[in-house]
Amino acid sequence: MSAPVIAIDAMGGDFGPHCVVPASLSCLAESPSLHLVLVGQSSLLEQLVAQHSGVDRSRLKIVDAPEMIGMDERPSQALRGKPRSSMRIALEQVRDGAAQACVSAGNTGALMALARQVLKTLPGIDRPAMVTAIPTQGDPCLLLDLGANVDCAAEQLFQFAVMGAVAAESLGRMRPRVALLNVGTEEVKGNQQVKQAALLLQQAADLNYLGFIEGDGLYRGEADVAVCDGFVGNVLLKASEGVASMLVARVEALFRRSLGARIVGVAALPLLRRLRAELSPAQYNGASFLGLQGIVVKSHGGAGADGFKVAIRRAASDVEHDLPALLGRRLGPFLAASQLPVECGDVTGGNARSSN
Repeated sequence: MSAPVIAIDAMGGDFGPHCVVPASLSCLAESPSLHLVLVGQSSLLEQLVAQHSGVDRSRLKIVDAPEMIGMDERPSQALRGKPRSSMRIALEQVRDGAAQACVSAGNTGALMALARQVLKTLPGIDRPAMVTAIPTQGDPCLLLDLGANVDCAAEQLFQFAVMGAVAAESLGRMRPRVALLNVGTEEVKGNQQVKQAALLLQQAADLNYLGFIEGDGLYRGEADVAVCDGFVGNVLLKASEGVASMLVARVEALFRRSLGARIVGVAALPLLRRLRAELSPAQYNGASFLGLQGIVVKSHGGAGADGFKVAIRRAASDVEHDLPALLGRRLGPFLAASQLPVECGDVTGGNARSSN
């Protein structure tokens, strides 16, 4: 396989190029086969790159993009008002074959809207979904959607489940266990969309569908893929990050309360460091947009350099597995077989809305 080429929206995120450039150069140094395209205000990017010695410029290209999309801008503004934004031009690098993937820490809604316009969705897919791995008591669980689609129809939840299963298979999971995140495990629980999505999934003979799962079951590792709408997924993800940070902080505070506790804390320091590393949100940074005819990875807007490097690695992994082609081959049979029973009636909810 040829060396991966990844386009980076260098102007996106809370910290912009002052975080993205060092993270990109560090990732470049750690991965001898990696090639990066930094997209943004070229004079600033050249200045920041020049501050680092030993940069292999044969594997680094800078593409000028004079405009940038703010974190608070509406997707419609990004679509119509900024044709030369760093986000759009980075996506166009993928569309035109100059790069195999795009990574951005910018405005989520704008990235979703632009990615759909520039790269288009795979046949049969209504809307892409954001997916990432979250830690559990067992292997990490793939959770989708994470906020790209606030309201989802049953067919869209079904599509998310299929795409999540294929993504899990690309990570080495054999017959990944798929579940719908719900307020209970009983068949009568949940809203209409979730119940109808369950009926669709029950018909998919090649899908290892377990049924409904609650939040605590997710963290016990009872599923490899958990499916929900973007509102629920985003709240769950942010709550998980907050709880993980709180637990680490509370444990560290306990070891500082007294002299005896501090002595014990010194002995437990290696375990504390391991706990902090395993629960760090940065370790799981980078959400792939599944369902596009190209690879796009969204980094958390507030991610630091270590977190952004993880997002770049996620994009490189998606390139290695050629995830869009894999999804395209697997989706057809699943989607053709998915039909709601007549007695279920029409699916409610309409078209999903992209979150900002």
